[in-house]
Amino acid sequence: MLLVALILLAGALVVFVGRTRLQRTAHALVTASPGWVVFALALMASSLLLRAASWRAALRAALPEETTRWMPVARATMIGVMGSAVFPGRVGEPTRVIVLARRLEGRTRSLLPVVAGTVFSQTLINLLALALLATVTFTRVPLFAGHSSALGAVLGVPLIIAAMVLAGPRMMRLGQRSPSGRIRAASSALSSLLVLARRGLFVFARPKHGAAAVASQLSAWALQWLSCYAIMLALGLHLHDGLIAAAAILLAVNVSAVVPVTPSNVGVFQAACLVVLAAYGVGAGTALAYGIILQAVEVLTALGLGIPALLGEGMTWRDIRPGVRDEGQLAADERAQ
Repeated sequence: MLLVALILLAGALVVFVGRTRLQRTAHALVTASPGWVVFALALMASSLLLRAASWRAALRAALPEETTRWMPVARATMIGVMGSAVFPGRVGEPTRVIVLARRLEGRTRSLLPVVAGTVFSQTLINLLALALLATVTFTRVPLFAGHSSALGAVLGVPLIIAAMVLAGPRMMRLGQRSPSGRIRAASSALSSLLVLARRGLFVFARPKHGAAAVASQLSAWALQWLSCYAIMLALGLHLHDGLIAAAAILLAVNVSAVVPVTPSNVGVFQAACLVVLAAYGVGAGTALAYGIILQAVEVLTALGLGIPALLGEGMTWRDIRPGVRDEGQLAADERAQ
């Protein structure tokens, strides 16, 4: 599927960008400074390690410390990032929940909602990071003027879900009073799941772990920001307010990835870079080269860290492709433990 997406992207680029600009893209790719690209790769890899540290802090707030060792958490994080980078549909998030839950205390099913809650806590921290990026870019980049309502809608969805998770158990009590036995049973089961999921948000009620989780996650975003800027330097783009432009690109590619339509969001990713850099007067050929290199850095980092993690967990591509494994496989994991 990734190959099909790349072929479609190539065809679309020939039509949209034109042959002359594609030649400029090829020239920019060939002449890009390898030193800055390697530095961008190092920054991106470091950001993933910080994301793992943030998740571990959230897990330690919700689960006993002896069940949240660094290596299983780091491996699950890398496998999840790789899954989202390679396969469509953001399968990485549920995948890392499964990968870690199967290693915790031998009670996979009972811990799945708690681990999922900790992943959601990271999503809320990501919203804070996006809000900070938006604050920086909306005041400095004319491109985003007048589009704050659209970004607000994107950021508002996870906040609504968080409110539902927090208020859900009380709402389910109404269903438990229903005269229908099935409704009562379903409400009771859902209420139990929401209570467990809410445990995953304990990190915000425990300052020690909460500070570590927020600091690590925001630091990861900062390193990604610098990685975006390093690729500008690799292409010789010494823009006025270059760091602001890098922040705008990071914001654009993340907002455009909310609903992924292709593996690795190929095509949409490059389009987001083209739009932002065009606002700074960068030609389409060079902007396209930027988008290609930035996505290559992200994908290569995900594969470079994810494949060893996958092998370390004794898993295969087939295990992560659907995102979550079937009940039979979960039961087998529990029996093996």
